Amino acid sequence: MEVILSEKEKQYLLSTIRDIKGFPKPGIIFKDITTLLNDAKAFNFLMEHLEQRYKSYNLDFVAGIDSRGFIFGAALADRLKIGFVPVRKKGKLPSTTICEKYELEYGFDEVEIHIDAFCSIKNPRVLLIDDLLATGGTAKAASTIIKKTNANLVEMCFLIHLKEFGGLKKVQKNAPVYNILEV
Repeated sequence: MEVILSEKEKQYLLSTIRDIKGFPKPGIIFKDITTLLNDAKAFNFLMEHLEQRYKSYNLDFVAGIDSRGFIFGAALADRLKIGFVPVRKKGKLPSTTICEKYELEYGFDEVEIHIDAFCSIKNPRVLLIDDLLATGGTAKAASTIIKKTNANLVEMCFLIHLKEFGGLKKVQKNAPVYNILEV
């Protein structure tokens, strides 16, 4: 049974997320999730929802994208009693890694995971999570490196999907996508 939020529940979560106009540059409206995180009731509600949704997925790992995906991913992995794998920006992991380059507005960046991140389990089932899906570059790169490890990427989950940027089309080729909130 698929667990999704009602419109009222979605509006509740949206009401706890602050819009910051002009950050990080003019013309941008930044979705500040710190206000959701410091609202204990809202954060617990979100995490209970994610736990209910994913408890029957038979996951082995949650992978979280640097850095806000770490918050949701580690908390969810703890609730599900499974491992957490950080997907980091290039140069932040100390052991041998697999990396994937992705395009930015002006240039490129890279994300990486440890080459042995999922090796403790044969054919691991992985959920990828992050706070925001916009253009999809980072999420596509993260999902690609997870698949390069021969892990089974079961789903990608995003707290907020900014529909106007078209990232969903870019990432849904790699795995199913669950967007909690759409803006």
